Amino acid sequence: MLGVGGLFSAAYGDVGSSVYYALGIVSMSALGLTPPVLMISGIIFLFTALTYAEGATMLPEAGGSGAFAKRAFNDWVSFIASWVLMMDYIVTMSISAFSAANYLGFFLPLLKTWPTNSIVGMAIVVGLALINCLGLRESSRLNIVLVVIDLGTQVLVAILGVFLIINLPTLINNIHWGVAPTFDQLLFGISISMVAYTGIETVANLGSETKNPGKSIPRAVMLVFAAVILMYAFLSMTALSAYPVYQAPDGKWVTDLTQKFLEDPVMGIAYAMPGFIPYFLGFWVALLAATILIIATNAGMLGASRLAYFMGQRQQLPGFFGNISKKAHVPTHAILIFSAIAAFLVSTGKVDLLADLYAFGAVMAYTLAHASIVALRIKEPNLPRPFKIPLNIKIKGRDIPITSVLGGLITAITWLIVVYTHHIGRIVGFTWVGLGLLLYLLYRRYKNKRKKLQAADTHQQV
Repeated sequence: MLGVGGLFSAAYGDVGSSVYYALGIVSMSALGLTPPVLMISGIIFLFTALTYAEGATMLPEAGGSGAFAKRAFNDWVSFIASWVLMMDYIVTMSISAFSAANYLGFFLPLLKTWPTNSIVGMAIVVGLALINCLGLRESSRLNIVLVVIDLGTQVLVAILGVFLIINLPTLINNIHWGVAPTFDQLLFGISISMVAYTGIETVANLGSETKNPGKSIPRAVMLVFAAVILMYAFLSMTALSAYPVYQAPDGKWVTDLTQKFLEDPVMGIAYAMPGFIPYFLGFWVALLAATILIIATNAGMLGASRLAYFMGQRQQLPGFFGNISKKAHVPTHAILIFSAIAAFLVSTGKVDLLADLYAFGAVMAYTLAHASIVALRIKEPNLPRPFKIPLNIKIKGRDIPITSVLGGLITAITWLIVVYTHHIGRIVGFTWVGLGLLLYLLYRRYKNKRKKLQAADTHQQV
């Protein structure tokens, strides 16, 4: 059973790993406003983390927002929440594997160029899929050690940034109101910043494996929030101080952080250090980032397989997806199918496209999670809640959590922004949802027909 340390390492291994690619993606749109944009998304993350903390302790089973929605609403809403979450797990695999390949480019520069980085990323996904199909598991103790080292490295980079790079006048001069970024770019940056907090579902999915979830889950969530928000604040200010915003010859406002280090922004920070620091820090960042991102890829794969099993158990997907291998004790079919989709996405070599897809699915799942917690407060006020979100208002005798209401409104608006501003993400996202609903409808019709035929056979036998 997991305690606070185990939960923290699992969650930070996912959420903290996103810093290795999110800084570049967000900076591409938000430019000089990247630090405040990441702080805004951090508040959204806090509200969402509190919602998941209550939901995971109240319903300590795998499934996350899908499990909350099933209890609060119905199977249709639960399926949508789970299906878009499945897309996020697939994207997590893709973007983590692709980013790992780019950080390995420190050792072999060819790995930073397409299609080599895509080929290596695909190999990482395929390799992990085969390992998982064999039923092998990574050591939780090793994960804890690696996460501690990773957090220590991020703290070291942040401290070096404070003393050697961060420059407040430069940060102020980076902001050109209404021009760089434009209002549309700012909205785009806020919506895409959701990719900075991948992995909050990890805590919810580990609820059934947690020791004393009423205390462990909220503590782990708050520790993850505090660590991540501090890292993003200092690392983003370091990055934008080292690579100021400027107007390119073609008239566009850019930063060399995204021009040269879009897929490995923390490596860009390492290279910006003075003296002999870049070589030693770059070596360490490359090695550790690649390791952590491969672990995050594996976590996405495990999350997808757990979710497939959850959906299969609740007859939201054909049993084929959730069938457990007798030899390896894992849902082999789900691992192979969703890993194949992840490998295909890696082949595109488009980290911004992957971020679009993640934002589409994540904010929809978050919105449904917030709505589910509010609905359960109204429908089942006496349901045991080992952890109850603070700051409530009384409405008709029911305690309504303010953070869930605000979080739900903010994430709903953010999702609308994603749909409005992310053209490719909108097309692929709605296509994914449409295909999922079609699969769900056909499967349910098949199950209903089968039940009727069985009932008819039983009647004839009688």
